[in-house]
Amino acid sequence: MNESEICQYLTGTFEGVDVVTASGDSFFFYNPDRNIPPDHRFPFVTLVTSDINDSFSHLNRPSVFRLDIGIGKQTFHSLFGDPAALPSVSAADSGEISGDYDFAALNQLMPHPVYGRMLWVCILNPSDEMFETNVRPLLTEAYEMAVNRHKRRAARN
Repeated sequence: MNESEICQYLTGTFEGVDVVTASGDSFFFYNPDRNIPPDHRFPFVTLVTSDINDSFSHLNRPSVFRLDIGIGKQTFHSLFGDPAALPSVSAADSGEISGDYDFAALNQLMPHPVYGRMLWVCILNPSDEMFETNVRPLLTEAYEMAVNRHKRRAARN
């Protein structure tokens, strides 16, 4: 699948999704009333197209993009084991990443090179089959988590 097909899938499948695009990257938020201030938003999915924030995926290659998805601890653990075994964000910022994954490989579901410890997974250029089989359920989980976070926040206010 390409970036626009994934964007179309997210906005056409899930209600209340707000997309913010900056520097060619797309950030998907659950914001059903379009009233959450930008500094209070947290994406549940991102589509990244450049190496500006990290170069581990080598996104500077033609037509290569990375789909990042924030998932639940149980799902992450079932896919990749203990997230604490992955490098921290500060370690990744200094160039230390897990040697267990080729973060530049296409169509491979793996922990995010920087935010894996925070239960984010990624895939570069997922095929249609990989998207249908492996990615769609993760997107649904991420969306449902975002909806539940929003409901909890609204109940506190």
